[in-house]
Amino acid sequence: MYLAGIGPRAEHDPHGPAVRERDGELSWSQLASQVRAVAGRLLTAGESRVGVTGDNAAATLVAHLAGLLTGVGTVALHRQGTPKELAQELTDTGCTVVVTGATALPAVLEAAHPAGLHTVVVHGAAAPQTTVAWTDWVHGPEPEFTLAGRPARPVLVFTSGTTGRAGATEVCWVRGASAPDARAYVAAIAAESGFPDGPHLVVGPLQHNGPLTSLRHLLSGQPVIVLDRFDPAEVLRLIDEAGITSTVMVPTHFTRLLALDEQVRTRYDVSGLRLVAHTGSACPESVKRAMIAWWGPVLVESYGGSELGTVCRIGSQEWLAHPGSVGRAVPPLSIESYDEAGRAQPRGTTGVLGITLPPGRAVRFLGDDAKSANAYLAPGVATLGDVGHVDVDGFVFITDRLADMVVSGGVNLYPAECEQVLIRHPDVREVAVIGVPDPDLGEALHALVVPAGPLDAAELNTFCRSELAGYKCPRSYREVPELARNEMGKVDKRALRAPYWSSEPPTNEDVR
Repeated sequence: MYLAGIGPRAEHDPHGPAVRERDGELSWSQLASQVRAVAGRLLTAGESRVGVTGDNAAATLVAHLAGLLTGVGTVALHRQGTPKELAQELTDTGCTVVVTGATALPAVLEAAHPAGLHTVVVHGAAAPQTTVAWTDWVHGPEPEFTLAGRPARPVLVFTSGTTGRAGATEVCWVRGASAPDARAYVAAIAAESGFPDGPHLVVGPLQHNGPLTSLRHLLSGQPVIVLDRFDPAEVLRLIDEAGITSTVMVPTHFTRLLALDEQVRTRYDVSGLRLVAHTGSACPESVKRAMIAWWGPVLVESYGGSELGTVCRIGSQEWLAHPGSVGRAVPPLSIESYDEAGRAQPRGTTGVLGITLPPGRAVRFLGDDAKSANAYLAPGVATLGDVGHVDVDGFVFITDRLADMVVSGGVNLYPAECEQVLIRHPDVREVAVIGVPDPDLGEALHALVVPAGPLDAAELNTFCRSELAGYKCPRSYREVPELARNEMGKVDKRALRAPYWSSEPPTNEDVR
């Protein structure tokens, strides 16, 4: 059975560490053996894809690897999904088999009947009756089949795209036309893993595109270490002691690392890092500068989405010369801003960012033609729902999410403009600006502020108006202990808005 780079490592370095997790370690020979066994299980399950919950464990990686290497295909499921959400995701993707860890097990069991599951495989916990233990599943004969005759089936992930309801889309790990079969696809993603040789550290949930790129690193014959949860001190210890050369993070990880006591931060050597990819949300300029000063120019920011892959990229040195940019378009993609009529605008003009796709590359959400169509501004021009501009040199600057745009008194307002000003106030630790009901204007800007010192609404308003026109500034402010975030560290604007749309508009008296 073809195993890409895993095969040669298992032959020449059978006892070397391949995957390390909280509960133990798999050598290269053990990894190869488990992948072969699970591949056989998948091939006997029929042609439906296999659901895999995003538990940060070796079993998650093995299941996805087997899906890729057999052309059966896997679906990355949210480990914290409700039974209703999981049932919907399983139904949408046609899964009849699920591999799950302890976190998602209760919800998976409740979703099993409505989703039509016939097999639930359990790792990291005792397997209840009617389910199968992972330890039993990874023991079996190697399957006999012709990989060249199997279809190329990239991992399916769920993303909301530019709309509210999440849809399944294939990860975009290979540029250009799809590979003709599973062997060619696996060979292609292994050859372009994107990470330098050496141990790669997984710190985010293995249900999202960024952390799942660790599969490519394994397929290229390089080791992976998986943290079950993010612990900033443990991250530093592993970077030092395990010789970590790469990882994928989001800005929230950076802020938590920077919040460590100086004695803890200086205790560990991070000079072995060669690439820290970051994505997921905008990184405050002060945070990024502090991380570059600490870790060196190893940060590489990517802008894109699961349905499109990486659209723009920028390294540390380029970012220092163009602070705030997410980089330039990655060929063969190109990017410009567009007006509401779908017309490209001159460089420097703020509008909806549109990505021109080459022939053969399209946005597709499984079984949802309407959602796929909504991803386009014009024929061949897709959008991730972001507002911004492209400067004369092609550097892209994100102003806001289109979904976050607030229409107040008939005027389009972009909350990120306020956030970028207010975050520089010395008494503001974090800030999120949202739209809330207004009896006069229909909707008004409201700032939720995590304090770094005593807050005064009038002072914040004056500070904001010193850089922005009055109508662009929040009409009200509220002090909050923290901002709601999703698992990838993004500020969850929908969760922040929800309480206000069933209550009276807030007032400045909320800041005391």
